[in-house]
Parts: sequence; structure tokens; C-alpha cells
Amino acid sequence: MATSGPGPLARPPLYEQLAEHISAFIDAQGLGPGDRLPPERALASELGVSRATLSRALVALEVRGLVSVQHGNGAVVLGRVDPDHPWATGRLAPPQLAGLRASLVSGLARLAAERAGATAREAMLAPDGTPPTWPDLWRALRRLADDEALATAVQEVVSAAGGADPDTDALTRLAAAVRSGRPELAAEAAWGLW
Repeated sequence: MATSGPGPLARPPLYEQLAEHISAFIDAQGLGPGDRLPPERALASELGVSRATLSRALVALEVRGLVSVQHGNGAVVLGRVDPDHPWATGRLAPPQLAGLRASLVSGLARLAAERAGATAREAMLAPDGTPPTWPDLWRALRRLADDEALATAVQEVVSAAGGADPDTDALTRLAAAVRSGRPELAAEAAWGLW
């Protein structure tokens, strides 16, 4: 009876490796709350990764509470999160949750516009004569972004933030922005949902 080999080496996804690398960079540089990381385009070039991979890594760091990706300001360091900090325990105040929700949905919309092909975006987001709903758009964004682990984390924050679903006009703008395939436009449209 032949024995099988040890099997393939399990490696974390590139964006998780990149998130750890950026976290180590923040520590090594002594960056603290309020400090900014280099602009995404420059950081992606310096690290030798695509902007899509960098965006995913930054969202992962945002979920951990290490950075806040702010529209127009880039990634801002929040500082190290101790185990009792509200980011780590889920005890965020409603304004913090709302800001985190907008930022994370923005990152997911950016990924949906970057990663999915035009045909898939059109098939899932083209207007069909009925008003768009948040559950339908959310399902489409999850599929188009093609990152179930990230989408699940975003869903937790969206659910925790609560509140009414976005209005039809905001949903229509977001769907059109993602369909355009322009990540920056999709990210910006997501900020206007709530």
C-alpha cells in the first residue's frame, strides 16, 4: 500500500499576508492614531501588489480596528487594539458602527467593481424596472466581490449598525457605480447609502 505525500502547503490568502505585513510596518514605523499610510496607489506599487489586493488587506485591517479607510483621506491608523477595546469586543457606539459600516460596504463595493467582469456586473445589477432593494443589492455585491469571509465580516457590522435600509435612489446610484466597473466611483457611491 502506497502512502500519500504530505499534501499541499496551506497558505493564507495574499491579502491576509499583506494585512500582516502592513500591521508589522505600522509597528516598525511607530505609527500611532491619526497617522496616515501612504496613498493606495503608491503603497500598492511599493509593495508590488494590485490595488484590489491592497484594498482587501486594508479592509481586513479595518475590521480588526487597526486602520480606518476614509473616503478622501486614505487609510488612517487607529492604533493597536487591546482585547478590551470596543473594536475588539463589539461594544461600539452607534456613530462608530455607522462609520465602520459605510467604510466596509465601500470597500466591498470597490472589490465588486474591480474583480467581477462586465457581463457579471450587468447581469446582476442592470435595472429590471422594479426599485432596487438592499437585500438584493447586498447579495449581488457579495457575489461580485467574491470574498465570502470578508462579506460575512461586513454583514456582521451592517447588522450591528442597524437602522433603516438605504433609500431607492442611493441603491440605484450604487448599482450603477458598480456596473460601471470604476472602483473609486463604486466606493464613493457606497458612502452615500446611509
